[in-house]
Amino acid sequence: MFKNINLLVTLECAARHNSYSLAAQELCISQAAVSQQIRQLEAALNTRLFIRKGKKMLLTQQGVELFEHTQKGLTILNKGINQVQKEEIDGELTITSTQAFISLWLMPRLQGFTNRYPNIQINVSSSASFIDLKQAHIDLAIRFGTSVEQHTQNHFICEYFGESPVYPICAISLAQQIDLSDPANLLSQHIVTLTHEGPYDWPTWFKAAGVTDIEHHTLWTKVNSTDMAISAVASGHGVTLAAPYLCQKLLDSGALVIPYKLPHPNTVKRYFVYDTNSPRLARLKIFTDWLNKEMKHS
Repeated sequence: MFKNINLLVTLECAARHNSYSLAAQELCISQAAVSQQIRQLEAALNTRLFIRKGKKMLLTQQGVELFEHTQKGLTILNKGINQVQKEEIDGELTITSTQAFISLWLMPRLQGFTNRYPNIQINVSSSASFIDLKQAHIDLAIRFGTSVEQHTQNHFICEYFGESPVYPICAISLAQQIDLSDPANLLSQHIVTLTHEGPYDWPTWFKAAGVTDIEHHTLWTKVNSTDMAISAVASGHGVTLAAPYLCQKLLDSGALVIPYKLPHPNTVKRYFVYDTNSPRLARLKIFTDWLNKEMKHS
């Protein structure tokens, strides 16, 4: 059995161009390397495959026969490789992320991905906790925060893909009622916060803004997720803290505003978390590349 398929690839290329130099350009090797490989092939087969005629390299009768079979064989191989790659790309991809990111950012854009890659089926579930991806049969987790890396198991990739600031956000109608000369005036309104605030808490923001006595504030509205908080403030109920990309359309339209351009001391770091040995890495890469580009333009 002939083992060095590279020599046959060189033969096919040189025969198709009738030129060692053009074959060298296509294969990104030197002309001397092409000549050497053809000599190796001729030595292995103990027959002459090319003859020079002017500036052209023409096939001998034996060369023509080998060239025809080589082209057929390489065509079959390429079809097989393309089919394998297609099978790796086509199919399901199960992802998880926070409820807010899925409902506010991902779902409004998912049709754009589906239009571009109709053979990749995206299954989505929400989870704010660091669940066991293998046990839950999840291919990709999109995680946010300051402690994602330390909560990621060693055999998983934790791929950083940017970060975003967090700002106070409220409805324009509410902002028009507040004296914005002093951040302390926000305490005249309901403060919408998460039940489990995590690193993006109001006390830390108020401290950075130089506001004291927040512990005496009584107008609090606690919710389970950021999408609930944004829904509340969009209707005119109080002020919340959020990353602007979650409600960018409402900010662009003027329905929501950032009353104080003072970011929270902690930024929202973004990560893709996935198994290094996942059999779906090809389609996973397509999805993460798409998502990353969308995030940069949102």
